[in-house]
Amino acid sequence: MGRYGDEVTALAAPLAGPGDLDALLDRIGDARVVMLGEASHGTHEFYTWRAAISRRLIEEKGFSFVAVEGDWPDCDRVDRSVRCLADAPTDPRDALATFERWPTWMWANEEVVDFTRWLRAHNARVDEAARVGFHGLDVYSLWESLRAILTYLGEHEPEQVPAALAAYRCFQPYDEDGQQYALATRFVPTNCENAVIDLLVRLRERAATDGAGRFGAWQNAEVVAGAERYYRAMVRGGRESWNVRDRHMDATLDRLLDHRGPGAKAIVWAHNTHVGDARATDMADAGEVNIGQLARERHGPDQVVLVGFGTHRGTVVAGQAWGAPLEVMPVPPGRSYSLEDVLHDAAPPQALFIFPQGDRPDVLTHELDHRAIGVVYHPQQERRGNYVPTVLGDRYDAFCWIDHSHALRPLPIRPAEAAEAQTYPSGV
Repeated sequence: MGRYGDEVTALAAPLAGPGDLDALLDRIGDARVVMLGEASHGTHEFYTWRAAISRRLIEEKGFSFVAVEGDWPDCDRVDRSVRCLADAPTDPRDALATFERWPTWMWANEEVVDFTRWLRAHNARVDEAARVGFHGLDVYSLWESLRAILTYLGEHEPEQVPAALAAYRCFQPYDEDGQQYALATRFVPTNCENAVIDLLVRLRERAATDGAGRFGAWQNAEVVAGAERYYRAMVRGGRESWNVRDRHMDATLDRLLDHRGPGAKAIVWAHNTHVGDARATDMADAGEVNIGQLARERHGPDQVVLVGFGTHRGTVVAGQAWGAPLEVMPVPPGRSYSLEDVLHDAAPPQALFIFPQGDRPDVLTHELDHRAIGVVYHPQQERRGNYVPTVLGDRYDAFCWIDHSHALRPLPIRPAEAAEAQTYPSGV
């Protein structure tokens, strides 16, 4: 057993079933935000354990919604289904099957189907006002959000359609290609920012006076504004596009909490690279922030619990390149002296770690490399990359360990043509 073996053994608790999560629920206590990470977007066990934790938080602690690293319009169809709305699919699988943006498997998979079916059944037993939502936090759905705004305004507020059409027509010449738009703004002095701001101001003012419909239109306008900033930052290069994206997700989470009212509580599902506090990694050296850090700063560390996930080896769903067909790929054993290597040597095959808040052992305070697999993945090259230097006890409050993991089960969907690539690390 290596240098940290005794410390790992002392911290680890076996993780065999939902009953083994009691210690985590005790640690969560009255926290308002719980973020559940993943070391990849394609691992069965990460999704099923996040679902198990979320079920207990919803049933036992009254959490209000699940917010995921997905697009608002796509997730809104799922939300309407799980909240049993009359015009929504009665089976959330049908809503998930409409996801077309690559990588579709992130949310269109059997693991999410199982959870959302459970969530719909749970919601059917409670009053409508208490039903638990399912929302997207991400920034990519510029054109989908514009179309959703036009549809809503055309049906409910036709006098507001001209402002939405002005924004839509500004983006129209770029053929729904964010990078084409961003490149154009580098060579001409005009962009669509003013049209977007005008639309956003109008919808923000009116959303304060009405319920879910106007809130959804407002949120779609925030997505359009965030996407416009994101694409311009991305084409300039550097890491600022990462910060635009995570600040948008943080602001969306805060709007959702406010919208649900006093006492609202949120569960977040996103990659470890977003969930784990960036200040405990080399992301801070690059000037990057993430939603885990921003949530701690916004709500206070006592109101936020960050849970990381990791695996030593197994299989995963990913692509060889952006837009490539999904594949089931091998996950090789964690490289020597990494966190994954340390936990493989000393932890049970499945384990839960709750980090003490006082004196901490070296494994929680020393910097160790921690694997991060994106939607674009090359197993044969991962020993030269895919690892984030991490102070584990500062990055997370707890950690779920799966020594041998397996690929998730994607729904049989053909994605639309891939457009924009996501920010570094690749596809997280």
